[in-house]
Parts: sequence; structure tokens; C-alpha cells
Amino acid sequence: MDSASAGSDNSIKEAIPATASALLSAASQQGGGGSESSPSPAPPSRYESQKRRDWNTFLQYLTNHKPPLTLARCSGTHVIEFLKYLDQFGKTKVHITDCPYFGHVNPPAPCACPLKQAWGSLDALIGRLRAAYEENGGRPESNPFGARAVRIYLREVREGQAKARGIPYEKKKRKRPTVTTTAVGVNVSRTSTQPVDGGGGRGGIGGGDDSVGAKTGANVGSATAVAAATTNSV
Repeated sequence: MDSASAGSDNSIKEAIPATASALLSAASQQGGGGSESSPSPAPPSRYESQKRRDWNTFLQYLTNHKPPLTLARCSGTHVIEFLKYLDQFGKTKVHITDCPYFGHVNPPAPCACPLKQAWGSLDALIGRLRAAYEENGGRPESNPFGARAVRIYLREVREGQAKARGIPYEKKKRKRPTVTTTAVGVNVSRTSTQPVDGGGGRGGIGGGDDSVGAKTGANVGSATAVAAATTNSV
């Protein structure tokens, strides 16, 4: 029995260090794996993704251009050609002048007028491409998307579509900063000083009520007369 119990004690003693070493090994592996893992980068926003797609589309357009164009040789004229090229993919009905529904907001029947890109879509597109051009090494002073010819073209598209569709585009008025004025009210209490004498009272500071002073003087005079009569009787 003693030998059997001694053997079991020895096996337990041998098992404890083995278990501890296994736990330490597993902990070190978990710690090492945690240090090696790095947080995944945040996904790009919807605006950034759209801007990247627009930029790649424009670069592809320059490559397919006849003759091919480089970004350095691109001007405002080429940007306008690109915008007109996109009209074939538009979904906005723009009535021509001869159309009976010219200027109607809700035409009662379909017509054969062409579909084009809406002015708002083109304006937003130019804004994204203008930012992408400078982010990719372009100089602001040579940015073709900010050329005067492009701005004029966008204004003509806006005015033309407003007349054709009967939807006026109103400029957003800039809100002027409002200045809040806090009025501080000061309550000034008037104090009337009334002399105590037998005569008529006078108004206080700033013109008090004369009748109040007169009543006070009369009351004091009556009290004096009563006191004098009492003394004489005694």
C-alpha cells in the first residue's frame, strides 16, 4: 500500500509541472498572436469610394480618346467633352424647344426628347474630380476641372434644364451670422423724502406725489394739536 501511494504521489507531482508548462505555453502563444495582429484599416467613406471611381473613369476616358490624351495636356475643353460624353448614360428627360411639353414639370404623356445627365450630378462630379486632381499631384492653378469654361458650361446646363423641365434652380443664400444682443434691465427704485413739519409735504426725489406729502403733513399737524389740548386740560 505504501509503495502504491508513493507511486501515485510521484505521478501527481510529475503531472503538475507538465500541466503548468502547457498553460504557460498556450498563454505565450495567445499573447504572441495578439501582438502580431494589427487593427484593420477603416473602410473608405462613400464619398471617397465614388471619387476614386470617377477619377479612374476619367483616366480611362483620356486613354480611349482619339488621339489619346495625357493628364498634363488635359484642359477645360476636354473636361466639357467628357461631360457631354456622359450624357448618353443620363436618366433625366430634358425637353427640346419644339417639344409640346417644354417647361412642364409633370408631362401628361411620354415624348421623344433625349435623356441627359442632370445638372446636379454633373456639378457634384466636377467637385469630386477637382479634388482628386489635386490629391494626385496636380497643381491648383492648372486644375482643368476648375477652369472658367467648365463653370460657364455648368451654368448653361443649369439654366437650360431649368427652362426645359420647368424647375427653377434657386441659389442657396448664405446665412448671415446672427448677433444675439442681451438686454440687461436695471430696476431703479425711487425713494421719496418727506419732511415732517406742520406745513404741506413736498415730493420726493425725481418728483414724487405731492398729495402723499400733503396728507402726511396734515396727519402730523392733527397729532400735534391733540397733544397740545391734552396738556392744557391736565
